[in-house]
Amino acid sequence: MYDIAIVGGGMVGATLAVALADTPLRVAMIEAVPFRSDTQPSYNARCIALAEGSQRIFAALGLWPKLRPHATPMTQIHISEKGNFGVTRLDAKAEGVTALGYVIESRALGAVLLERLKAARNIDVLCPAKLQNIVMGTDSAELELMGDDQPARIQTKLVVAADGDNSFVRQHLGIEEVRSDYLQTAIISTVTPSESHCNTAYERFTPQGPVALLPLSENRCSLVYTVARDQAAATLQLDDRAFIAALTERFGHRLGEFVRVGQRQSYPLTLLRAKEHVRHRLALIGNAAHTLHPIAGQGLNLGLRDVALLAQTVLDAKRANQDIGDLKTLQDYKCWRDRDHARVTAFTDGMARVFSNSIGLLSVARGAGLVLTDICPPIKSRLARQSMGLSGPQPRLACGLPL
Repeated sequence: MYDIAIVGGGMVGATLAVALADTPLRVAMIEAVPFRSDTQPSYNARCIALAEGSQRIFAALGLWPKLRPHATPMTQIHISEKGNFGVTRLDAKAEGVTALGYVIESRALGAVLLERLKAARNIDVLCPAKLQNIVMGTDSAELELMGDDQPARIQTKLVVAADGDNSFVRQHLGIEEVRSDYLQTAIISTVTPSESHCNTAYERFTPQGPVALLPLSENRCSLVYTVARDQAAATLQLDDRAFIAALTERFGHRLGEFVRVGQRQSYPLTLLRAKEHVRHRLALIGNAAHTLHPIAGQGLNLGLRDVALLAQTVLDAKRANQDIGDLKTLQDYKCWRDRDHARVTAFTDGMARVFSNSIGLLSVARGAGLVLTDICPPIKSRLARQSMGLSGPQPRLACGLPL
């Protein structure tokens, strides 16, 4: 009998398992795709932005010393709109922090998480293993798995769905979702500019969609280039020179010329929110519970705060000899997380929709808003804290404290 079975071994699921490593809880982590395979999302070359709050979580888990050599700090964030006069600049020094966040390749983060999981005495990593069925009971849940053509059954006090936006757990248990299609596709790549990025992250809004450039080592930048869904295939087929020309037309010459672009990948953009985040013996976290527009890089960071509070909740319940899968215990977790989910969803969805609207008066208002934010320290600080994942009450790990 396990205390917790985590379905999904991506960034969020693996971080939850690491947070529970070497605790009194017995944990199973179930992942269908073999680690270090080309199709395992935790080990691809995609880059992710870790907010300052997420850095504190990894520091509290003792992982930051191994992650730091792979992480590039973002000391400034530059927000602008093509064809508009407004600009907002966020600065780490003004907020009293070393960095507003860090950019790291998912492959590097995945490798550090996996190393820690292998060393944990109380965690069984079941991989490759595909979940076939779930039977939710009053006192436990039973999971039917298929791994290496061998069926298996495990029982657990709590099932945690961390299996992404197309969550098998969510769909199998009939949990409804609210989904909104942005009709946009994000094209991700790595580019090298001719001028130094100076550890500045850029968020550039254009009529075709936002463009984000995040600083990496060796003066590279991680690129998120948003296009309308019906333009995605044609954009992906552009050769390097044509793609760089299109990027330059939208981004401008703030970093000089783009001299190199890497392989490009894409994924459709949708907004998703599960109507239930907890049930008796069940919790949904990360993209299984909420999927956001990538604007401002909030998605993974929101999921990591799910991890921080859920780990705190179940450990506190265990120490108090309470049932960690009881609905009352999980409702306490849900009530705290609902406020953060609502705040971040409104922030990212609002920005995506406001900056995609071509109404003239709204364009003027956007420019004025960027200027006002830039010259008004309280507004700017509030935006910076939202971007850093430090708004509202924080669980212990997000404060840099151990569980």
